[in-house]
Amino acid sequence: MAVPKCKVSKARRDKRRGSNWKLSAPSVAVCPKCGEPVMPHRACKACGTYNGRQVLAVEAE
Repeated sequence: MAVPKCKVSKARRDKRRGSNWKLSAPSVAVCPKCGEPVMPHRACKACGTYNGRQVLAVEAE
């Protein structure tokens, strides 16, 4: 069993643990039909298409 040689202070421990707190920005694709920004691998909320097919019923405004 591992035994620490010296005490690690709270500040030093928290600096090590908290170095990975930033989130990466989500990637955004463009809908080929209407040009709206869409998250990849999801149906477009504006026109309701996915992979060239109509999959959602969207009311016309």
